[in-house]
Amino acid sequence: MSPLPFVRRTLTASIVAAGLGIGLVPPAMAAERGLLNSSYDIARELFAAINPAFKEHWEASHDDTLTIKQSHGGSSAQARAILQGLGADVVTYNQVTDVQVLADAGLVAEDWQQTLPNNASPYYSTTAFLVRKGNPQGIESWDDLVDEDVELVFPNPKTSGNGRYTYLAAWGAADRAFDGDEEQIKDFMRTFLGNVKVFDTGGRGATTSFIERGIGDVLISFESEVNNIRQEYGNDEYEVIVPPVSILAEFPVAVVGENAEDNGNAELARDYLDYLYTEEAQRMLAGFNYRVHDEAVVEEFADQFPETELFEVQDVFGGWDQAMETHFESGGMLDQLQRR
Repeated sequence: MSPLPFVRRTLTASIVAAGLGIGLVPPAMAAERGLLNSSYDIARELFAAINPAFKEHWEASHDDTLTIKQSHGGSSAQARAILQGLGADVVTYNQVTDVQVLADAGLVAEDWQQTLPNNASPYYSTTAFLVRKGNPQGIESWDDLVDEDVELVFPNPKTSGNGRYTYLAAWGAADRAFDGDEEQIKDFMRTFLGNVKVFDTGGRGATTSFIERGIGDVLISFESEVNNIRQEYGNDEYEVIVPPVSILAEFPVAVVGENAEDNGNAELARDYLDYLYTEEAQRMLAGFNYRVHDEAVVEEFADQFPETELFEVQDVFGGWDQAMETHFESGGMLDQLQRR
């Protein structure tokens, strides 16, 4: 058979296909998008749950195939990594100052706390205690943590936002107990810090020391974290103590504007943070033992969160800038209290 009829048939089919817009042009493929979230040390499991839900939410209304990646560590270390070039699109941290340092460097908007509700903190927590089965030391409040035979574990305030919250919570509780008498507060804090058996660099390391290495009588961390630990390692093996007075721990979030723009992710990054305020995400957050703002979810999970009096960093320390300068800079109050 002559090849001509075959060529003619093929050419005819090509013309028809071109007219119909089918057949010869490969089908359009969904664009691949990537988002990087820089977050604090103990948030791995939380965002492992949230990210697939957001991926489904985003892809339902966009022609994208979305991949979300995480970078975890002490929030201060994460902020430094971004300053040194880590291309994160968003940050979800556990301390305001770690976002503010990025704002001061021009990577996050100056008014970042006004761009989202609740000071750009979609969820919050406080500082609580995890003790071993039966609470053998009878721990109920901050006063019990300065007993002579009590050994404490919490992250180093020099490297961990979690640790700074613990330090400030203890100071604030002493401030209430001693009616602002600074010498009595300092004596309390010297004993408190002296009872620390190990200072790990981050919250996850402190958990490992307490749970797997069996160090200490009390692990001090976020209420969310100690509840998650208890659920993971055995409700019958540990108890959670929420002291009657503690600190408001906000979890600030922000778009890293310069990175998000460079990555073509400005809209995606904002939508990711907005999603954290939705009822769906707020319910997931409460499921991980974080306190939230959505009224329906608050009511639904009311029995899960004991009442406690929460004071703010602003109330006791004049704000985070003042707290950092007074207590955590080299030669500051933390260093002075630890001198022997």
